[in-house]
Amino acid sequence: MNRENKRKTFEKGYYKNHACDETFICKVCGRQVISDGAGSKHRNHCPNCLTSLHVDVEPGDRASDCGGYMEPVAVWVRKNGEWAIIHRCRQCGEMSSNRIAADDNPMKLMSIAMKPLTSSPFPIERIEEMTRMMGGAGSISGLS
Repeated sequence: MNRENKRKTFEKGYYKNHACDETFICKVCGRQVISDGAGSKHRNHCPNCLTSLHVDVEPGDRASDCGGYMEPVAVWVRKNGEWAIIHRCRQCGEMSSNRIAADDNPMKLMSIAMKPLTSSPFPIERIEEMTRMMGGAGSISGLS
């Protein structure tokens, strides 16, 4: 990369209007990440571990001084049916949403999506009792 091209990549907001197609090594899992196969011109997370870096305040501006690891904590489905990953910064707690990429690890995505179902916020063995207390039938067999 020549000096002029390198300078352009550090201009404020450069990545808002230009493809982020550089190859990089994921700082969490160590895999090489290439933009080919992502289905987007804006690769911003590792397709293996789904981790990103906290470099933006607004998408593409590279204005964040944090630099922490953005770990995937949830997924959500947008109005158009497209999935997005919710990332939370390990360092400052900031949260952001990123579109999934075509080559993202499907098992990791499903694991994140299923996490609320496998980590109940209440004791699952007390579900019948709690349902009765809320005026329901109180029987799991009565739910079907």
